[in-house]
Amino acid sequence: MLQSEQQTYIETSLPFWDKLTSSEKNIVLQNAAFSFYKKGESIHSAEYKCLGLLLVKSGSLRVYILSEDGREITLYRIQEGELCVLSASCVLQSITFDVYIDAVTDCELLQISSSAIALLMHDNIYVEAFAYRAITERFSDVMWAMQQILFMSFDRRLAIFLLDESASLKSDEIHMTHEEIARLMGSAREVVTRMLKYFSSEGYVELSRGMVKLTNKAALRRLC
Repeated sequence: MLQSEQQTYIETSLPFWDKLTSSEKNIVLQNAAFSFYKKGESIHSAEYKCLGLLLVKSGSLRVYILSEDGREITLYRIQEGELCVLSASCVLQSITFDVYIDAVTDCELLQISSSAIALLMHDNIYVEAFAYRAITERFSDVMWAMQQILFMSFDRRLAIFLLDESASLKSDEIHMTHEEIARLMGSAREVVTRMLKYFSSEGYVELSRGMVKLTNKAALRRLC
């Protein structure tokens, strides 16, 4: 049973809530649940059942695909207050590839079951339009990720990553290991370590165990 504050959160956070009928609102409330995930925990993969629609109440998620040799390629990140539609790919006929979702930080998620989303999309044009619009908007993020991997030098990619993380965290200190950075960037740890050491030698960053501190953002921006 949802608590009153949880119900209020659903009503104020779902973009299509005001377009639902009373019975459709009841479907959402009866098929919604809140869950907690720890940093690094797998939330969705090809082996898991379809999750449905996810709304990030707190924390951050990473959506990625796997190459044939097992390399992780990050498509985009989902931040607090944002919705994840690809987790409901089983009800979206236009999605024909497997996506994986991990928790980047400890997070709390609202999950609306795939059966409820399928029913709402079938009966309510606003929900269907919302779902496909959300996919279209994320497509530009996917294309940006592919463009970086295929056409951008790694020093530029790393500079963009560090600046984006710093802006997101509102801090010059990024508490991540080289392995975590490599995973988020779809690269190898050795490549990340080598480039970070170069950045350190140039005075762009300071390195310590499990942390990268940005010391010359202007220089990193020039790389971008």
